[in-house]
Amino acid sequence: MPFQTHIRLVPPALLLVLLSACELSNIDDSRSNAEYSHRTIEEIADEVLAATMDRHPSMRTFYSIENSRHDRLFDNSLNGLTTWQVKEDEWLSELNAVGEPQEVGSRDWVTYGILHESLESSQEARICRKELWETSTATAWYTSLPFIFDIQPLDSEDLKDQALKRLRQVDNFIDTEIENLKLGLSLGYSSPRVTVEAVPSEARALLEKNSPFLGIGIRANDEFFKGKVQKIFDEEIAPAVHRFAAFIEKDYLNKARKDLSIRFNPNGSECYPALVRSFVTIKPSADQIHVLGLQQIKKIRVEMEAILSEHYSGESIEKFLRRVNLDREFTFRSEEEVVQYSRDALDTARKEVAKVFGLMPKADVEIKPYPDFAASGVGEYHSSSEDGSRPGIFYIAVKDPEHRSRASQLSTLYHETYPGHHMQGAIALELGNKVHSFVRYTYNAGYGEGWGLYSERLAQELSLYKTPLDLMGMLSDQAARAARLVIDSGIHTKGWTRQQSIDYMLNNTGWAKVDIENDINRYISWPAQANAYMLGMLEIRRLRDFAEQELADNFDLSDFHDRVLENGSMTLPMTEKAILSWVANKQSEARIE
Repeated sequence: MPFQTHIRLVPPALLLVLLSACELSNIDDSRSNAEYSHRTIEEIADEVLAATMDRHPSMRTFYSIENSRHDRLFDNSLNGLTTWQVKEDEWLSELNAVGEPQEVGSRDWVTYGILHESLESSQEARICRKELWETSTATAWYTSLPFIFDIQPLDSEDLKDQALKRLRQVDNFIDTEIENLKLGLSLGYSSPRVTVEAVPSEARALLEKNSPFLGIGIRANDEFFKGKVQKIFDEEIAPAVHRFAAFIEKDYLNKARKDLSIRFNPNGSECYPALVRSFVTIKPSADQIHVLGLQQIKKIRVEMEAILSEHYSGESIEKFLRRVNLDREFTFRSEEEVVQYSRDALDTARKEVAKVFGLMPKADVEIKPYPDFAASGVGEYHSSSEDGSRPGIFYIAVKDPEHRSRASQLSTLYHETYPGHHMQGAIALELGNKVHSFVRYTYNAGYGEGWGLYSERLAQELSLYKTPLDLMGMLSDQAARAARLVIDSGIHTKGWTRQQSIDYMLNNTGWAKVDIENDINRYISWPAQANAYMLGMLEIRRLRDFAEQELADNFDLSDFHDRVLENGSMTLPMTEKAILSWVANKQSEARIE
């Protein structure tokens, strides 16, 4: 996952729908459209981008934007959210007054479409009040905020002073989170208890010597600066982390809901479809999502059975997938081996994808294991810099290597790096003046995760899976994304239990049990996000099938990929319009010839 969705961080890769879908309750805007008709789309987008950068100061650090300060954190206070919402509503009214440009693919068309959907879906999702209850192992503050200090610039005395200023704000950020969560509990909002139980221990991992808060002192190679960092850590940050962990243990867990579904939060039934739109940019119903997931599982199992029949003596899917994480012939021996296996495959993938793309990013990508405080993660991509000088980072899960199969390592790699998230995200960042800067920094999960999942299948076309085990791993990952449709809608609208969800995933994928358990907790605590992968991929694949059929011998795969990627992280409806326009233009050119 890139600069994160619901604005956590770049990636999880936290990057994200820049205009958060987790704000407060609706604010009426009584102004008429006529009052807003004097500004252009470009001018509105300029203001939105400047305000977004001001509200999310870490964006400038993540993207290494020149002449930026790196001395503030996001204002997570409720007053800050309210102020931001007023601005969102005004911008949306202005855009509605201007109207959608008619030239598909034009700079204004791209800017308008992405900005309008971001604002409108954010407005719709306010009913969820996510700022009052997101504190699970997938969504708590420590799953995003600490990463900024891994890349905090320290190359001058002024930059080191900025780092110290930012570091001194961490304790207030944590205390504000506590106050927000307390208010949430008083109003009936909480994350499910099962997703919060590990939060205190994970938060306390930030107190270890390898804490990213202390890492800036080590990286600077300056003993005086290191001492200042240690003092802030000891006197401000560590006490705040202890306060947070104690609050969760002694207060929050006792009051957190035991029910898994978002329906058990106030207005939860209205929240779920709003979050589907927020993440995916289309609006299928929960029933449609559930049925589609079941259909895809059925198709993928047919592919699995063919491989098992040819290479594994017709072994049953369930039996093979259960032992793929247990038998030593399939698993790793050490955490170092897990990382090296992916690093070796990355070199090959980087070369092969150039055969089916015209656009290629300047920025490279590197692979790192998760730090201890985020060890429950299952893999995520963090963005490269805007100028391509700093590589992207793929954080890889290495926990419990002797129960971690090689089967899914390659498909995960291709999803997160080449031709997946890194390639798509870095190309978007490097588009320069072709698109508005706002577009370069924007990410939506339906497009981005759909592209990542499409990339896993594209890797098959490029013969990047060398063994039947690799192919089973890819199909297992495809099945997992299909299962997510079934499980996410099942948990939040059909009363599915956590164990029922775990068993369904175990029977249809080769994922390690520890990863499945962590992932199920993520679906529980992050409603609707898991739907983005398969829904997005199916839409991209549908558009490719359409283009291949319509263009026949004139279809060029590199051209298709470039058309999908050339305008940044478009909404899925915009992607459809762009491909339909490209096909129509190609057909018109062919008739003229």
